[in-house]
Amino acid sequence: MLQPGFRTGLIGVAAATVGLVGSLVPQTAAAQTVEWPTYAADQAGTKYLPLDQINADTVDGLEIVWRQPVIPDAIRNGVTTRGPVGSQTTPLMAGGLLYFSTGLGTIAALEPTTGDVVWNTGPSDDERVRQTRGIAYWTDGATRRVIATLGPKLVSLDARTGERDSDFGEAGEVDLRLGLLRAFPNFYWNAAPVIVRDVIIIGSFVEDITSNQLTANKESPRGDVRGFDVRTGALLWTFHTIPLENEFGVETWGADPVDDRASWEYSGNTNMWAHPTGDEELGVVYLPLSTPTNDYYGGHRPGNNLFAESLVAVDVTTGERLWHFQAIHHGVWDYDFASSAVLMDITVDGRAIKAVAQPSKQAFVYVFDRVTGEPVWPIEERAVAASNVPGERLSPTQPFPTKPPAFEVQGVSVDDLIDFTPELRAEAIELLGQYEWGPIFTPPIELDPRPGAKKGTIFSPGTAGGASWSGAGVDPETGILYVPSAYSQNVIALVPSEHPRADMRLVREKYTALPGPQGLPMFKPPYGRLTAIDLNRGDIAWQVPNGQGPRNHPAIQHLDLPWLGQPGRASVLITKSLVFLGEGGNTGVSALPQWYGGPGGKMFRAYDKASGEVVWEMELPGGTSGAPMTYMLDGRQYIIATVGWDDMASELVALALPE
Repeated sequence: MLQPGFRTGLIGVAAATVGLVGSLVPQTAAAQTVEWPTYAADQAGTKYLPLDQINADTVDGLEIVWRQPVIPDAIRNGVTTRGPVGSQTTPLMAGGLLYFSTGLGTIAALEPTTGDVVWNTGPSDDERVRQTRGIAYWTDGATRRVIATLGPKLVSLDARTGERDSDFGEAGEVDLRLGLLRAFPNFYWNAAPVIVRDVIIIGSFVEDITSNQLTANKESPRGDVRGFDVRTGALLWTFHTIPLENEFGVETWGADPVDDRASWEYSGNTNMWAHPTGDEELGVVYLPLSTPTNDYYGGHRPGNNLFAESLVAVDVTTGERLWHFQAIHHGVWDYDFASSAVLMDITVDGRAIKAVAQPSKQAFVYVFDRVTGEPVWPIEERAVAASNVPGERLSPTQPFPTKPPAFEVQGVSVDDLIDFTPELRAEAIELLGQYEWGPIFTPPIELDPRPGAKKGTIFSPGTAGGASWSGAGVDPETGILYVPSAYSQNVIALVPSEHPRADMRLVREKYTALPGPQGLPMFKPPYGRLTAIDLNRGDIAWQVPNGQGPRNHPAIQHLDLPWLGQPGRASVLITKSLVFLGEGGNTGVSALPQWYGGPGGKMFRAYDKASGEVVWEMELPGGTSGAPMTYMLDGRQYIIATVGWDDMASELVALALPE
C-alpha cells in the first residue's frame, strides 16, 4: 500500500492543508481539524486530502452518522415539493461549518458533526433559483466569506452568520446579467467558482440542446468568463471565449456562406461548464471550455473556432490569455471539456514539471507544462474523416496525444461488439448495420427518411463521455491521476429544424438510445471504470471495472461473469491510502446512455490506491450524484456524499468510524 510522504510545496490552499496534517499520527489525532475549503479540496482541483484515520484496516467500521435532505426540513418554510432526485451539490468545510447549495437554491451552513442547520439564506428577491454544484470560501485571516451564485446574482456572505457583505457589490450581491455582450435572460452558474489571488473566476451555464423540438438560432448567449474582486465585487476582466474583432483567434471564425457574416458576430455558447482551477503562486487560472452553437452542425461557423473545446490559461489579474490548447477543431461531436483541469507537479525523465492534466469526454488526458503550455508528450495532428453533410467543412485533422493512452475504447469496430454468446453477438452485428460508425471523430450524418437508410452516426465515446463533469483527481505526492469513466455511446443524426423561428439549417434530431441485443449494451464491457494514470511515466498504472454492471441480466446471468462495470457518472475522493468512488445516480446527465437496470448504482467503494483492489463497499440510500468530500473535525474523519435516486429526494450522507 502506498504511504506517500508529505510535500509542503503544493499550490495555494492545498499547501496550507498539507501543513495541517503533515504531522498527523494516531496519538495526536484528537487535536486535529482538517478542512475542505474548496470545491475539489484545493485550487488545483486534486480532490485529495492526506487523511488516513479511515484506511484499509479501519474502513470496514464506517457507518452512517447523519443524513440531511438537500432541502432540510428546517428551511422549507411551507415548501412541500420533493427535493431534487439527482442533486450534484458538494459541500465545503471551513471555519467549523459545512456549507452547501440546497435543493431550494439557497445557501445553508450545517454543523459538521450532526448535519443540523445553523443558517440559511436565499435570493434577495425571494425568487426560486436553481441548486448549484458548489460554492467557494475565502478568508484573509480575519474576514471569512462564502461566495456563491443565487440565480443571476453573485453574492458574498458572512461565513459565520450568512448575512450579505455590505461592501460587496450592491448590498452584498452583483447582478451577473449586467455588462454582457449579448442578452442572457436566464443567466445562472452551475459549477463552483474558484478564488485565486483574491479574484473570483466565474463562467456561465448556457443551455446548448438544439433539437427540432426547440428554437434553433445561430445567435446564442456567449459563454464569456469573468473575474471579480472578492472584497468589492468589482468586475476586473472578461475573457471572450469567442474572440471579438481584432482579438487573437478571431480569424478562426469564418463567414457563413449564406449571409456572409463573420460567425464570431453571432455564434454563442463556448462556455465553461466545469469549475476552473488555478495556481496561486503563478497567478494563473485554467479554463476548460465547451462547444459553440450548435453542437453537431458547424456549417454556420466555418473554421477551427477558437476557443471552443479548448483549455485556456489566463492571467488571474488581467484575464489575458497566456496560452491555449484546442482539443477539437470545429467541433461537431459535443466533446466539451466538461470536467476541470487538474494541477500537480510531476517528474518526467528526470525533469521536474509543473503540470496540468485535462481529462475529456473523448477519453484522452491532455497533459501540459502549466507554465508554458507545452505538451509534456507529443500531441499529433492526425487525419480524420470528412463530412458529407451539405455546408459542413470539418477540420481535416484532430489532435491525438501520444501519451497517456486513452482510458476508454474510442470509436467503433466489429471487434468491440458484445460476444457473451454467439446469439448476442449476431444480434449486435445486425443492429450495428443500421448505423454509420467508424473511428473516433466519425462525423454525424443528415437523416435520410427513406426506408433502409442509416439511422445516424454512433458516437463512441458518447456525448456524455468518457470522462464527464465528475472529472478526475490526483495524488500530488505520487503524480497518479485517478479517472472515473463510462463507456457510453449515443446516436446523432441531423435534421432540418421544424421551429418556425429557427435560422439554423440543420439541428440534432432528438436523442436516440442505441439499442443493444436483448436490452444489453451493444458493446463489450467494462461499462464503467476507474483508471490510475502515472503522470510521471505517461502510462496506465492500473484499470479496474467500477461495479458489477448488468451481470444479472436474464440473457447472461448463467455465465458467472466477472464485474462488468456500472456506467454511471461518479467522482473520486482521494485520501492518503484509498480512492473512494460511487456508481452515480440514475437520473439527469448520468441517465443519457441506455442501460439494463439504469446507468448508476448505490454502492460506494474504497479502492487501494496502489493496486485498484476493492477493500470495502457499502450500499448507500441512493447513488452518489455529487462529488464526495472529506474533513477531520476534533480528531474524527468524516466523508460526505450527496446521493439520489429516481424514487428518493437527494440527501447528504455522512460516514465516519464509531466514536
